[in-house]
Amino acid sequence: VSDLFRPNIARLRGYVPGEQPREKGYIKLNTNENPYPPSPLVLARLRDACSADLRLYPDPDAWALRRKLGEVFAISPQQIMVGNGSDELLNVIIRSFAGEGDKIAYPHPTYGYYKPLIDIQGAEAVPVEFDEDFSLPEGLAVPGARVTFLANPNAPSGTLVPYDEVAALCARVDGVLVVDEAYVDFSQGGCVQLIEEHPNAIVVRTMSKSFSLAGMRIGFAFAPAALIEGMWKVKDHYNLNRLSLVAAEAALEDIDAMRANAARVCATRTHLCAGLRALGFYVWDSQANFVLARLGERWTNCAAAELYAQLKERRILVRYFAAPPRLADCLRISVGTDAEIAALLTALKELSPV
Repeated sequence: VSDLFRPNIARLRGYVPGEQPREKGYIKLNTNENPYPPSPLVLARLRDACSADLRLYPDPDAWALRRKLGEVFAISPQQIMVGNGSDELLNVIIRSFAGEGDKIAYPHPTYGYYKPLIDIQGAEAVPVEFDEDFSLPEGLAVPGARVTFLANPNAPSGTLVPYDEVAALCARVDGVLVVDEAYVDFSQGGCVQLIEEHPNAIVVRTMSKSFSLAGMRIGFAFAPAALIEGMWKVKDHYNLNRLSLVAAEAALEDIDAMRANAARVCATRTHLCAGLRALGFYVWDSQANFVLARLGERWTNCAAAELYAQLKERRILVRYFAAPPRLADCLRISVGTDAEIAALLTALKELSPV
């Protein structure tokens, strides 16, 4: 039946999300979920919202949420769009600005969902290789690119490009620059002010990571009002359900709960990095809720895939990569609770060849 599909869909290699085990009892350090629950206010508001009103459609404009976001980030609601996770917003952006055959650039390796979205649109993916330190590639401002993606902090490296370098890139690109800040609350960065300085800047964030709301699928984009107005024509109506709207508004009202959880994650990240380095891993400096670690000389006789399997046998899930040169023999490890990270480091010590 492949001849029934559009040719680009027939040859498409779809995105594969991180493993979600059906059995309980695993230590999940593979999908960058927050190990701590969302704000109690969020849970209370959700319980109250489970009423007969669920028969009604949600607000298609998400006005209350956009107004609250505007207050938190000191920008106009007209500069904000919300979506069913930031992934929907990435899709809207591609459909809004790039057609078949148009170039879409991004550093590589980075978030793996960009490429399938580009392929679905029939656009041309233009990956630009990172250096070993994951600093901003010199050639990322690809001539004629309609869209340029920059995950910042980057996934899977966790590395952060400073604001001044991002702003300079935004001034050089021909099309829109999309700064994907899914992990920014675990860093000292942030590029929201770009939208006041550059007419082609879009900043995308999510509530899945720092706000502990991955199950609610809430994302938001900041951009100059003219860009939001155009993207609005492309987004699905009623794209955020009633409960997600309630959860998002409550999470912003109790934003200090998110910040406290993010601080706990960052503290544990420091401990995880030190522990991995002591075990002979090379660990990139991370500004996210995960770390990228390459097996060092101590692990010469053990590939990342093998170590992943050995950890899984112990009911600890991480992600592994084997793609040279940047991701050869690498593990990406989400930051869990202190107890979960202690269990991981203990397991690695026991598995260490030396």
